[in-house]
Amino acid sequence: MTSTQQDPAENARACLLRLAPYLLGRVRRGVVGSSRYAQKLREAIRDAAADGSGGPVLISGEPGLEKDNIAALIHFGSVARHQLLVQVNCALLRPDGAELFAAGADGLTLIDCLGAGGLLLDQIDKADPLLRPALLKLARSGRWVSPDDGHEHQFPGRVFLTAETTAPDFDACCRHIRVPPLRVRRQDLGEWLRYGVRQKARSLGWATPPAVSEGLIKRLQTYDFPGNIRELTLVIERALRQCADDRPVVLPDEVFWTGRRSQRARFDLWRWKPQLRDVMRSPLLWNGLLFGVVSWVFVLVNLWLWFGPQDRAHNGALNMFWAWWWPVILLTYPVVGRLWCSFCPFMVWGEISQRIAGALGWQPARWPRGDSDAWAAPILSAGFAAILLWEAVWNLENTAWLSSCLLLLITLGAVIGSLRFEKRFWCRHLCPVGGMNALFAKLAISELRAQAGICSGSCTSYACFKGGPAEGEGLATAGCPLGTHPAHLEDNRNCVLCLTCAQACPHRSVQLRLRPPAADLQRDMDPPAGEAGLILVLAGGVCLHHWQKLLGGVALAPANLQEGPLLPRLAFAALALALPAGVFLLVRHQRGWGRRPEKAASRLRLSLYALLPLLWALMLVDHLPLGMAEAGLVLPVSASPWWPQLAARLPGWSADGHVIAFCQSLVMAVGVAGSVVLLRRLLQPLRWGWLALGWLALGLGAGGRWMVAGG
Repeated sequence: MTSTQQDPAENARACLLRLAPYLLGRVRRGVVGSSRYAQKLREAIRDAAADGSGGPVLISGEPGLEKDNIAALIHFGSVARHQLLVQVNCALLRPDGAELFAAGADGLTLIDCLGAGGLLLDQIDKADPLLRPALLKLARSGRWVSPDDGHEHQFPGRVFLTAETTAPDFDACCRHIRVPPLRVRRQDLGEWLRYGVRQKARSLGWATPPAVSEGLIKRLQTYDFPGNIRELTLVIERALRQCADDRPVVLPDEVFWTGRRSQRARFDLWRWKPQLRDVMRSPLLWNGLLFGVVSWVFVLVNLWLWFGPQDRAHNGALNMFWAWWWPVILLTYPVVGRLWCSFCPFMVWGEISQRIAGALGWQPARWPRGDSDAWAAPILSAGFAAILLWEAVWNLENTAWLSSCLLLLITLGAVIGSLRFEKRFWCRHLCPVGGMNALFAKLAISELRAQAGICSGSCTSYACFKGGPAEGEGLATAGCPLGTHPAHLEDNRNCVLCLTCAQACPHRSVQLRLRPPAADLQRDMDPPAGEAGLILVLAGGVCLHHWQKLLGGVALAPANLQEGPLLPRLAFAALALALPAGVFLLVRHQRGWGRRPEKAASRLRLSLYALLPLLWALMLVDHLPLGMAEAGLVLPVSASPWWPQLAARLPGWSADGHVIAFCQSLVMAVGVAGSVVLLRRLLQPLRWGWLALGWLALGLGAGGRWMVAGG
């Protein structure tokens, strides 16, 4: 008995079974957004749905744009909405199209079973070349030839087609709808995010969907989303799953991670020396260093500063602070970035206070989400400016108890910050020294990063970010102390190389890599709020150190900043500190920037980052005389107050003045060269090209050498 002679109920049942793998049962979503692109797309969908002729529709666009959903919107918005809609992937069809046109064991073809429904031919541009003429005929006239009997048949339904590349032969016979990619619809991204978060949160069982901050939307608008809607959906799902246990009111920015720019010229140290990874991620090493050494050495240093001699020539702790710590930390920035912050004594005592408070029942508040830099960055910059003024006016370099006051004041901030918020909120957002470390860490040749593909494909616990129990070779940790995921990091700013993520990761995704210097600084970077202000404060610190050359000839200028009435000294110190900020504001508010003042202002802010190598060089040049002349005398200086005879016999070393001057000149040359290269990278193409860079190099070199000569 043929299929036409079968019972109609059996026939319908067989057709449904045949169509089931291909059915599109519903519309996933409408067109989200209010941009002109979204409005134009909605209008095109309405027009196609209202087309009474039922002509074919070609929907083209990049991968991930849910073109099949556009076809569903048209079909279920038309008069044929009660008919079935099936989707067939043309890339998987055989050259003869047997899946479409040939009868199966039940004597039914897929097109016959569909009747007057809608047929979506997906990825028509990837169909076999031998099959394309048959598909073109089906789209143009609805006719198709059966390979079984060779007879021509008529398809009464409507044909939809999708393509990722141009298909001019199909374009000529179809109504064409072009779906714009997300990167040209950046205005719609906020609505897409909020819609996607609401939908996914409900599917995960959240009673109240979390909010999305404007800062996050602006950050994601700088990303092109090459995977379009599909990629955005995955980003939203991954973000919500990371927060599933906490369910915050506002989603943290850190849980949204997208593709990053190319990570070329990287060398994985742990792949080269696997045993190095095992040693470095040992908790015993870090806990012993932090709580067994650093915490108590810090206490002893402060006692020494308070109860020992008060001048640098007789106090070994003061010698270590100014002749050792400052030059060494500056020298390490280009190599290991913020490593100092991982065993910083300020935050060690902050963590100890946090643990004691926890044992007593005090629970710090959860990490505040949103754009904390907007309010914290001005506080950080003001704190660093206050430290520079305090150092210059009150002669901290040669006053032991005041130097201790500085250390204890920063420690107090770390303790209060640790009791107020969980983890190291103070270290990330408010610590003045940490802010400086974060800036110069961008110049480092090392970085700690995770492989986003492994994290998204293998990880479900996100223990490196949130903390959690041991899993596989991953160890139990409290999570990243700075609240970041190693796969999210765009630069070294929020990584202190504490290796907590490497300890927690069971998939060996985290890598310790070498890279080109200043790889974080690119034209397409998105600088956080407030960093420009801190750069200007650092530049002001250099001016403050050389205030006499800059302001010494001004009337009423004091002879020096350590003696005489306080008010004039403080006023001239503040004036010197504010000089770079004043110049920047003056240039920024100049008119005549051309047709695109916003772009010019953005380029001006970017140009500040080109100053980082020069500022690093100038600060190191200022501290080299202390380091090279006095650091080698720490043993006799330490012993001199209590045992002068022993101090006379202890070894000491002090560099010759000519050697110091040579090292200063060498450092200046490196800083100037680095700033010129960075300026070219950040602002290319420059209007005046290499001529402007040449003048800049000469000016920076001359100014730096002038300061070195007076150092």
